Amino acid sequence: MAAEAATLREGAAGLEPAPFLKRYLVRLSALRLGGDASQVPGGDSGRRTELHLLFDQLISETCGPGGAGPGAPRPEDVCELLVQACKLVPLNQEHLVNKVCQLIHHLLNRFPVIVDEESLKYLLPYFISALKQCSTWTHVEILQALAASVYNTGSKCQKYLPDLLGENGLLVQLSSPAQTDTELKRAAVLSMANLCLSTPGQSGLEEPYRELCFQAFLSVLQSSKGSGVDDITFCMLLQNALKGIQLLLNGGKMKLTQTDHLGSLLAVLKKCMFHGLPGLNIEMPAVLYPALLPQYDSRSPDKQEKSDLRNAKMTGSRKKKPKGKQKKGKLEEELKGQPESDRGGKPEKQKLCGDALQDSDSDVWNQASSDIHSSFGNDHVPLSALGWKRISSSDSEYSDAEGGIQSKTRSFQAKVRQGALTCFLSTVKSIEKKVLYGYWSAFVPDVPGIGSPQSASLMTIALKDPSPKTRACALQVLSAILEGSKQFLSIAEDAVDHRRAFTPFSVSIASSIRELHRCLLLALVAESSSQTLTQIIKCLANLVSNAPYSRLKPGLLTRVWHQIKPYLRHKDVNVRVLSLTLLGAIVSAQAPLPEVRRLLQLPSSSGLSDGRSAIPHSATCSGVPEWRKEAPAAPGDEPLAVGNEPAEPCWLLNLCISLVVLPKEDSYSDSDTGCLPATSIYEPSPVRLESLQVLALLVKGYFSVSQSYLLELGEVACKCMEETDPSIQLHGAKLLDELGVGIIQQHKSDEAVTADQRVPVDLVVTFWTRMLNGPLLGALQNAQHPTLQTSSCNALSSILPEAFSGLPGDKQILCITILLGLNHSENPLVKAAAARALGVYVVFPSLQQDVMFVADTANAILDSLCDSSPNVRAKAAWSLGNLTDTLIINMELLGQSFQDEFSDLLLLKMLRSATDASKDKDKVKSNAVRALGNLLHFLQPSQIANPRFSQPIEESVHALISTVQSENRMKVCWNACYALGNVFKNPALPLGEALWTAQAYNALTSVVKSCKNFKVRIKSAAALSVPAERKRYGTPEQFSQIWSALVVALQRSEEAQDFLEFKYSASLRTQLCHTLLHLLSLADEVDLPAIEKAVAEHGEVIGSYMLQYLKSGVSEEEVGIGENFPERSKFLERAVEHVRSIEELLEGCPKKRGTVAYLEDILEAHNSATGLSEA
Repeated sequence: MAAEAATLREGAAGLEPAPFLKRYLVRLSALRLGGDASQVPGGDSGRRTELHLLFDQLISETCGPGGAGPGAPRPEDVCELLVQACKLVPLNQEHLVNKVCQLIHHLLNRFPVIVDEESLKYLLPYFISALKQCSTWTHVEILQALAASVYNTGSKCQKYLPDLLGENGLLVQLSSPAQTDTELKRAAVLSMANLCLSTPGQSGLEEPYRELCFQAFLSVLQSSKGSGVDDITFCMLLQNALKGIQLLLNGGKMKLTQTDHLGSLLAVLKKCMFHGLPGLNIEMPAVLYPALLPQYDSRSPDKQEKSDLRNAKMTGSRKKKPKGKQKKGKLEEELKGQPESDRGGKPEKQKLCGDALQDSDSDVWNQASSDIHSSFGNDHVPLSALGWKRISSSDSEYSDAEGGIQSKTRSFQAKVRQGALTCFLSTVKSIEKKVLYGYWSAFVPDVPGIGSPQSASLMTIALKDPSPKTRACALQVLSAILEGSKQFLSIAEDAVDHRRAFTPFSVSIASSIRELHRCLLLALVAESSSQTLTQIIKCLANLVSNAPYSRLKPGLLTRVWHQIKPYLRHKDVNVRVLSLTLLGAIVSAQAPLPEVRRLLQLPSSSGLSDGRSAIPHSATCSGVPEWRKEAPAAPGDEPLAVGNEPAEPCWLLNLCISLVVLPKEDSYSDSDTGCLPATSIYEPSPVRLESLQVLALLVKGYFSVSQSYLLELGEVACKCMEETDPSIQLHGAKLLDELGVGIIQQHKSDEAVTADQRVPVDLVVTFWTRMLNGPLLGALQNAQHPTLQTSSCNALSSILPEAFSGLPGDKQILCITILLGLNHSENPLVKAAAARALGVYVVFPSLQQDVMFVADTANAILDSLCDSSPNVRAKAAWSLGNLTDTLIINMELLGQSFQDEFSDLLLLKMLRSATDASKDKDKVKSNAVRALGNLLHFLQPSQIANPRFSQPIEESVHALISTVQSENRMKVCWNACYALGNVFKNPALPLGEALWTAQAYNALTSVVKSCKNFKVRIKSAAALSVPAERKRYGTPEQFSQIWSALVVALQRSEEAQDFLEFKYSASLRTQLCHTLLHLLSLADEVDLPAIEKAVAEHGEVIGSYMLQYLKSGVSEEEVGIGENFPERSKFLERAVEHVRSIEELLEGCPKKRGTVAYLEDILEAHNSATGLSEA
C-alpha cells in the first residue's frame, strides 16, 4: 500500500494530470468490477477498509495549493471520479458515506471544477437519499458536499428543487428556526446560498423558491446567538446567510418592492455591519421604515460615554510591530482568515479630535495632516479579495501561533461585517435611489443634537473599525449611496441661518452633508492603508460631485482643498491619481463657484502646514518651466497679452502642466511599476491622464482663470498629441477642444464679460495658427486611431468664427478640405464628428454666403444622412438644420440673388432627404423636421410651380403634420410645430387653398389644446399666429375651429399633468391671447358669429386673461416664447378698430353688446387700471 501511495505521489507531481486521476479511476473501477464483497480479501469489512484508505490517499494527495494550471486535472475527470466513488458507497455504510462526502467537498474546493449536468443527475439524488436515510451525525458532511456540487449549477438542478427547497424540503427544514444544531444549520444555509447563484444567461431560481430562500436567510440573520453556540460557528452561519441574500440580489430577479422586505433587510444588515465591532453593540428593530431622522438611539448616554472612552484609548494606543514586505502568498493566507491588519501596520503619531476639522487653518489639524501623511503604510490587498468563496474554513487554518482563539474570532467577526457591507452594496444597486434615500438618516451621519450621542452610521465603521478591508467596504457602500444623489441633495440649504421652532428638511440634509465632509476628512488624515485611502478619496469625490455648494455656507470645499494637497505627492500612484480626481470634482462642481475661484488663485503653499508646495520642485524652482519660456513668435510680432491676468498664478494649473510635460523627479512606490514603461522619464500614465482631465475641467469651468495660460495650454495639447501613447494623444485633443469651446463661450454676446476681459481675437488667431502648424493635422489624418481623429474633429470645430476669418487663406481651405474628406471616413465616429464640424462651419459669417462652400457642405451632409449608423445620421441631421438656417439668413440678407444661385436640383435632393429623415429615430427626426420647415420657407414661387417639386412639397408638409400628430418626444413635437410656423411664412405656398391646409391646422389645434408639455403648446399657438392674411386660414369653418381651440386652450392653461409645467403657464396664456387678437385683427364678417358665440359663453374667462396679458406689457420677458410682441394695448386697439369696421358694414348688428363693445370694455378696464397705477 505504501509503495502504491508513493507511485501515486509521483503521478501527482508530474505535468500530465490524466495519469494522476487515472490511477484512482482504475482502482475504483476494479473495486466495482470485483463483484461480490465476499470475494474481496477480508470480505465486506476488507472492502470498506480499502475504500477508506483509497479516499484518504486521494484527499492527502490533493492537498496543497489549488487552482487552475498546467497540473490541474480536467473537470470531466474529477466529475467521473466523484460519481464512481459514490456508486461504490451504499447508504447503509454511514462512515463511508461521510468519507466520500468529505472527498467530494475537498476536491470541488481544491480544483476549479463546475459539476456537469450528467454527474449532477447521479450526485444530487444520492445526497437527497443520504439526508433522508443516514443518521444526523453525517448530515454536515453531506450538506457540505451538496453545497460544493450545486455551486454555479443552479440552473441544472431545477428537477431536484422540490426535494430541497419545497414546502417540506430538506434544506428548508434544516435551516428553519426550529433547528438547534448550529453547525448543521450553517451547512444547510450554505447549500441554499449556492443554489441561489446564477450567472448571466442562466435561468436562476423561480419566484416561489427565491422568496422562500430570502425569508430563510432573513430569519437566520434576525436570530440571536444561542448560549451553547461558539462565536466562530455563529459568524460562519451569518456569513452564509449574507452570501445567499447577496447572490439573490446579484441575480437581478429579486426585487425588493415591498417596504417590509426592504426594511427588514436593511435592519439586519445594519445590525451585522457592526457585528463584533469593539466598543459598539447596537440593538435594531425588526424593520427599518423610511424616515427623515433616526428613529431610535440604541445606546444610552452612559454606554455611549464608556464606549467613546474605550475607542479613544484604542485609537490612541493602537500599535503593531512593523511588518516586513508582503510576500507573494500573503493574500491567500489573509483569505483563509488571518487576523486583519491594523491601519497599515504603522503607529499613528497622535489621535485626532473631531473638532480639529472645524477650522481648516488650525495648527493641530495641519500638524496632524503632515504627520499622518508621512506615516502611510503599504497595504495593497485588492478589494476583489472580499468576494465570496465557497470553501468553509476549518480549525486547521488557525493555530495558537497565529493569534489564538481571540484573534480567530475577531477575524470571523470582521468577515461578517464585510459580508454585511458587501450585501448592502448589492442592495443599494438593486433598488431605486428615490427609495433608498428614504433610509438616508439610518446610514449617513448627521450632526448630533446637544447632549445626544453620535448615531451609528457607515462613517462609524470607516473611522473605528480595526480592519482596513471593512473600512474600505463601508466607504464603497457610502460611495454607491452618494453616486447619483445630486437631485436628492439639491434640496439642502443652509446659506441663511434658520431660526425656527422646527428644523426644515433642507437644513437637516445640509447638516448631514457637512457632517459627511467632517467625518471623511477625519478619516482621510487618520488612514494609513493605501487601499482604504483610495476609497476615502473616491467617496469624497462622489460627495463633491453631488453636493449643492451654491446653497451651502462656503468653507466646505476649502477644507477638502487644503487637506488633499499633501496626497498629490503620496508614494502610491493610485492615491495620487484619485487626489487629482477629487480636485477635478471640485473645479467641476457647479462651476463657477466663488469659493473655488478664490482657491485657484491662492499661493501654491497655502494650506500646507510645513510650507511645502504640492507642485513638484521642478515646476517652481526656476519660476517658469523652460518649455513655457519658448514662446515662438514671428519676427516683428507684437507681444500678445491676455486680458484679466490673475495677480497670483494658478497653482493647480501649474501643477497639472508640470505633471504632464515635466520629467518625474521622485522615486515612487512599487505601485508605479505597473503603469510606467521602464524607460519613461515622465510621471505614470494614469497621473498624466488625470492631470489632463483636470486641466480640461479647469478650462471648462473657470476659463477666466486659465485664459492667461492659453498659449501654454495649447503647447501642452500639442506636446501630448505628438506622443506615442494613444490615451495621452486623445486627452491632448480633448484639452484643445475645451480651450476652443471656452473661447467661443466667452465671446458670446449674452455672456456678461466685458471686451477687455475677453481673449483678444488676434491672440485667438495666433493660437489656432500654432495649433494648425503643429500635430493637429497629423492627428486628423491618423486613420489608425479613429478616436483621436474624432476628438481632433471636435477640436477643429471649436474655432472662434471671428478668428477663423483671420486665419491665413491656406489654413482655412485646409480645414475645410480635411473635414470634407473625413466626412467619407469608414469609421462612424469620425464620420459623425466631421458631419457635425461641417454643420458648425456652415454658420460661420465668413463662409455662409459662399454658395460653393454651402453646396459642397450640403452634398457631404446628405451623404452622411444616408449612413447606416444612427449616430452619423443624427449629427448629419443637426448639420442639415444648421445649413437650412444659413439658407434663410442668406435669403433675408441677400434676397433673390442667393436663391437664384443655389441649385434647384440640390434643393430638391435636400427636400427629399429631409422628408425621409423625418421618419427616422427621434434624434434624427427632431432636426430633420427643422430642416424641412426652413426648406419649405426658402422655396421660390418658380420652384413651387415646377411640377418636379409638387410631390416632394406635399410629402414634406404631410411629414411635418404626421410628426406633430404622432406620439414623439417633446423636442421632436416642438421642432415640428416650429417648422410648420416656418412653412406658413412662405407666401408662395398655397396655404388656405391646398388640401393639406385643414390637416395642418387640425394638428396644431389638437396640440395647443391637449399636449402635456406647455412649451409645445406655446410653439403651436405661435405657429397659428404666423399667417398674415385672412385667406390663408381657409374656410370660415376652419377659422372658427382655430378660434374655438384657442379659447379651450386658454381655459386649460392652468391644468398641468406635471407641476413643472406650471412655470410656463403664464407664457402660454400670453401667446394664446396674442394669437386670439391676431385672428380678431384678420376676421371677416362671416367669422363674427363664431367669435360672438365664444364671447357669450366664455367672455368672463377670456376677459380676465386678456387683462393679465395687457398688464404684463412688453417689458416682461416671457419664458419659452422668444417672440417680440408689439405694444399690447395698441394691438388690442387695432383689433377693436378692425372688428368695428366690419360691424358697421353689417345691418341690424346690435351696437351695445357686440364683440366691439366687449373688447372696448376690456380696453377701458385696462386703461383705468393703468391710470390708477400711474396716479
